[in-house]
Amino acid sequence: MSNSQATPSLQVTISSKQILAISLPIAMAILVPQVNFVINNIFLGALSSQALAIGGITGVFYLIFGVMGQGLNNGLQALISRRAGENRVDEIGILFSQGVIISLFLSVFGIAFTYFVVPSIFHQLLQDTDRANTVIEFLKIRIWGLPFLFIYQMRNALLVGTNQSNFLIIGTATEAIFNIFFDYSLIFGHFGFAKMGINGAAYASIIAEVMGLFVIYLVIHFKKIGARFELFKHFNFKWDYIKLILIQSAPIMMQYMISIISWEFFYILIEHRGEQSLAVSNAMRNIFGFFGSFTWAFAATSNTMVSNIIGQNMEDKVVILINKIVKWSLGFALAVCILLNVFAHPFLAIYGQGEGFMQEGIPVLRVVSIALLFMSVATIWLNAVTGTGQSKINLGIEFIAIIIYLIYAYLTIEYFKFPITIGWICEIIYWITLLIPSYWYIKTNKWKGKRI
Repeated sequence: MSNSQATPSLQVTISSKQILAISLPIAMAILVPQVNFVINNIFLGALSSQALAIGGITGVFYLIFGVMGQGLNNGLQALISRRAGENRVDEIGILFSQGVIISLFLSVFGIAFTYFVVPSIFHQLLQDTDRANTVIEFLKIRIWGLPFLFIYQMRNALLVGTNQSNFLIIGTATEAIFNIFFDYSLIFGHFGFAKMGINGAAYASIIAEVMGLFVIYLVIHFKKIGARFELFKHFNFKWDYIKLILIQSAPIMMQYMISIISWEFFYILIEHRGEQSLAVSNAMRNIFGFFGSFTWAFAATSNTMVSNIIGQNMEDKVVILINKIVKWSLGFALAVCILLNVFAHPFLAIYGQGEGFMQEGIPVLRVVSIALLFMSVATIWLNAVTGTGQSKINLGIEFIAIIIYLIYAYLTIEYFKFPITIGWICEIIYWITLLIPSYWYIKTNKWKGKRI
């Protein structure tokens, strides 16, 4: 390809230095919005216990659509990384633009679904009618951030896939600053703004997503990333590329969606146990997100580096690379596990709830800390499968894990009505169920020779 010779190589090495150079900026980019989510829930907790509980249900629902975009992003990232490894730089801009087109169609679907289907779903599933109405009202506002979120997520595929993850933090830091400011202003009615309560958090999140998108694309423009990869010259439909992206991404999108839908089912089961249990579980979701940031960063690194070195015809180095990434991921997770168990009370105290919240929350927190250890290993191997191009295998592995997860959650929480601490053990079971087949598949070498 003509551009390939003029453009510096985007190929990676399998050194620890390279792993950290890619993963640490991604971790910071993931960590900033997670801090944002925690602060958001602190504000909601200060508003009322009910607001904190509702935040759990609405947050997980929006995440269902968010992971659609993330699945598209991960599939696209594997393709861009493969082209970078092959030094076929001229195709990166085409892949990016077609990914944006797909994301816009997905956002239209998400908005329509929320307005016309979601109300009947929540009225049937939630036992408290007032809570259901509040959830629906919130989501009808929040869902308008979806197109901005989807396009914003495409920057992950581009910057990580081309080894420029250091720029990720700029957009996410902007998003966090705007979200915190408008959360405080709109939820409580400060700085001349009307007091909107929980709906203020929805408006704040939309404003933050718009500003994050705006800033990151300024970076892409002024750093001449757009010009280098000709990002904005290919917005006519290119069906061959759209088909390629969907073949790679659709199974990952389905994988992520069924995972989060199962999490929403879990929260609905918890809702049946009362407001405090739901508030505790929402806090656990924040902790999972906040402290899982490094694990997800290493997972994204596994995806992009595995795809890149396969593009360099270094398939024999894949397992060596994965093991290196696992060691780093597990090391960070172990440090987090120790911190959570030593400082369990201070972590939960930031939500400003009563002693009953603390007593119910601390045992759950200890279970979550152990689940983070299994997650730190499982998600690396699972994303390595994504990097090989075998996204249908990912979907099969996820499907099996989710079935086991749902059965366990229903039996422990709804049928036998065990304490929610027992119910949260489903997270440990889930990650173990993902790890075993992912590890086995990579070890079989059946992925070798796969071209994407």
